[in-house]
Amino acid sequence: MAIAVRNEGAKVNANINVTPMVDVMLVLLIIFMVITPMLQNKVNVDLAQSANATPMDDANKEDSVVVAVTRDSRVYLGQNQVSIANLGPQVRDELENKTSKIVYFRADARSHYGTVMDAIDAVRTAGVEEVGMLTEQQQPISTSRPPAAGGQ
Repeated sequence: MAIAVRNEGAKVNANINVTPMVDVMLVLLIIFMVITPMLQNKVNVDLAQSANATPMDDANKEDSVVVAVTRDSRVYLGQNQVSIANLGPQVRDELENKTSKIVYFRADARSHYGTVMDAIDAVRTAGVEEVGMLTEQQQPISTSRPPAAGGQ
């Protein structure tokens, strides 16, 4: 009678399969790439569109002073809601140690004009000389007509 010997050690694979880990990392990378721009604009407003918008890259910097006015007339300095009366002193405190004394405004297209002007006046009383209004570039309207259907 013979003894059956099984060699189980020869079947063991010591290599690590990194494909699932790479898949998970790529999904996380894509998620963070999509979420990061949303974190820049802390207050959600629909900006007005203008035909001749000038790029203001300094407004996207982390240390820039941004005032947002929502459509329901709430005023935010950064991500914190403030009253118009307290806006000037708080802007002055934020600009105290900065070289760039520009304040950027992100006003909703449907916000009240008076609220936006009151916020600009409050910032001007804080000693700010330069104010930037952030808008979106208006998309050009195509003037070409679609081809006629079933023409001869």
